[in-house]
Amino acid sequence: MANEKVIGLKKETVKEITDKIKNSEAVILFSYQGLSVSDLSDLRRKLRETASEIKIYKNTLTKRALEELKIDLTDFMEGPNALLFGKSLLEPIKVIADFAKNHDKLQIRIGILNGAVADINVIKEYANIPSREGLLTMFASGLIQYLREFAIGVDMISKQKEE
Repeated sequence: MANEKVIGLKKETVKEITDKIKNSEAVILFSYQGLSVSDLSDLRRKLRETASEIKIYKNTLTKRALEELKIDLTDFMEGPNALLFGKSLLEPIKVIADFAKNHDKLQIRIGILNGAVADINVIKEYANIPSREGLLTMFASGLIQYLREFAIGVDMISKQKEE
């Protein structure tokens, strides 16, 4: 009887992992070995602000969930791993990449972005994209340049007509 309960719990966990991967735009697999509990708590708090969460599952259960989704990450399933599940794409990647810069024990291994496997280089590229506010500021400053030049041109024409 105990075996059936354990198997049932494992099946529920695999289903939970599968559902979380399906419902997340960004899933990051990372190694946390060597981080203190307070460091992990700090990371979880920062990620909670972006509607993201960290879960730690057994590698065998994670492998089964990935097999159901037909995703092969077996090369990265060694040692203690954690999964970051993000509802949005950029914000959780920025948070964990920034955290990894300050904590060398955290190693981002691989990710699943919008359902496709992404290596560490792709994740780093996403981490370097400016925030939405930064992009809007760049766009607005680009527009202002043309408006300024237009205003200068109109002013020059009006001064020329006055003479």
